[in-house]
Amino acid sequence: MTKARDIMTADATCIGANETVLEAAKKMAQLKVGSLPICGTDEKLKGMLTDRDIVVKVLAAGKNPGQVKAGELAQGEAVTIGADDDAAEILRTMGEHQVRRLPVIDGHTLVGIVALADVARALPDTKVGDLLEAISQN
Repeated sequence: MTKARDIMTADATCIGANETVLEAAKKMAQLKVGSLPICGTDEKLKGMLTDRDIVVKVLAAGKNPGQVKAGELAQGEAVTIGADDDAAEILRTMGEHQVRRLPVIDGHTLVGIVALADVARALPDTKVGDLLEAISQN
């Protein structure tokens, strides 16, 4: 069965919890991605930061992206998937938490990201359709 490590995008780049949202936006632009994992000084995952978070929670709120720290936008415990978890667990976790991107961890180390696009390339259309419907509720 397909495992998270088989379909993930490896070498996920973190934004440090103490780095600014402006630095995160520049890193996203450089990497051509719409989200970054937020990692603490202990190298543990603190959450995910999306381009939408930057727009809604910082810019639209009138905050200065050069002063807001990425870690301030981390919300609770990050939803993750284990590197050896199978496709069924990926689908269940994404659907249950209504997320389009899952950080992949091996132990406590971030090893990659599974995005909805990765799932779409690796799994049958019916499973992807069911997932998309689950994520899109609300």
